[in-house]
Amino acid sequence: MTQLKADHLHKDFGGLTALVDVTLEVKSGERRAIIGPNGAGKTTFFKLLAGEHIPTSGRVYFDGQDITHLPVHARANLGLSHTFQRNNLFFDLTVFENVRLAVQHHRRLAWQMFKSAGSYQAINEETEKILSQLGLSDHRQQLARHLAYGQQRSLEVALALATEPRALLLDEPTAGMSPAETAEMAKFIESLPRSLTMLIVEHDMDVVFSLADRITALHYGQVIAEGSPEEVRSNPMVQEIYLGTQSAVKRHL
Repeated sequence: MTQLKADHLHKDFGGLTALVDVTLEVKSGERRAIIGPNGAGKTTFFKLLAGEHIPTSGRVYFDGQDITHLPVHARANLGLSHTFQRNNLFFDLTVFENVRLAVQHHRRLAWQMFKSAGSYQAINEETEKILSQLGLSDHRQQLARHLAYGQQRSLEVALALATEPRALLLDEPTAGMSPAETAEMAKFIESLPRSLTMLIVEHDMDVVFSLADRITALHYGQVIAEGSPEEVRSNPMVQEIYLGTQSAVKRHL
């Protein structure tokens, strides 16, 4: 069953066209990667799906519901969560407090201002569980601003997972990470339940080919290829435009 659908999305910014008639369907439980060189339209497409931008034309559907004009938080309440290239953290709060706030919001408890958040045992337990999943338990009392960049990226994923999404949009989850941090993040993403639908915008081809069930390649705002990793890997246009020479492609086999 199709869970997330982009229907003929087009986006103009003044006189600049960033996306041209992009249609994509992601099935429930699928792991889809979006690839393309710089300026291909990947981030614009991601922001249209997440609700940061409104398309010039076209529609976005989630579980059959038209969400084209819904804001980011409304999409999250429906089960469509996201991370972005730039961290969206509360840098002056601890790691634990960041995740606890996300869990509280999801549980609709954030508005109860006159009761200590620490008294919510279930909230705290859920927070600890998420921190453990991301390998952040040892950093629970650190301020978010004092984390290494890779740990900040992991914390942002933790905030997204705190909303218990049915679909997760990951924008460059390994950007700026060391090879070791990249390997750990890829391993964690792979470990997430297969029931969780994922759309991943990613520049690291090793990560893409290890995680994706299907890949969509963009170039100048248009889809140039779509299919299994093997099909996209062997596509002559993708090799020429994005992946480089045939020998470079073979290194990802």
